[in-house]
Amino acid sequence: MPLSEHEQRMLEQMERALYAEDPKFATALEGSGLRTYTRRRVYQAVAGIVVGIALLMTGVIIPNVLWISVVGFLVMLGCTVLVVTGWRKAPKPGEQPVSGSAEGSAHGRNRQRRSMMTRIEERWQRRRDEQGQ
Repeated sequence: MPLSEHEQRMLEQMERALYAEDPKFATALEGSGLRTYTRRRVYQAVAGIVVGIALLMTGVIIPNVLWISVVGFLVMLGCTVLVVTGWRKAPKPGEQPVSGSAEGSAHGRNRQRRSMMTRIEERWQRRRDEQGQ
């Protein structure tokens, strides 16, 4: 169900108040901070891989402590999965994260540039037009 005009105004007022009160948090919610967050997560996972290698080598050097090698291997494996999945999810510089399959098309790129409220209004208008015909 779409928002009424009063609800839309209230939502816009809340957005403006959020930007005025805490612009850093507002931009993080907007998605611009996602790239930095993902990059930081990938760096942490790379550091975990290094720790896993150290544990693996320690387990090999010290006799009768094979479990340390196994833990090191599991740490490396888990961190490698985090690096690969985090790197794929990271948006490119200057790009907003997109959901859906229209990512590569020109139509999808145009949709990224529009505000959320504009897209919601267009969807509502399309639904009204389709139901009226």
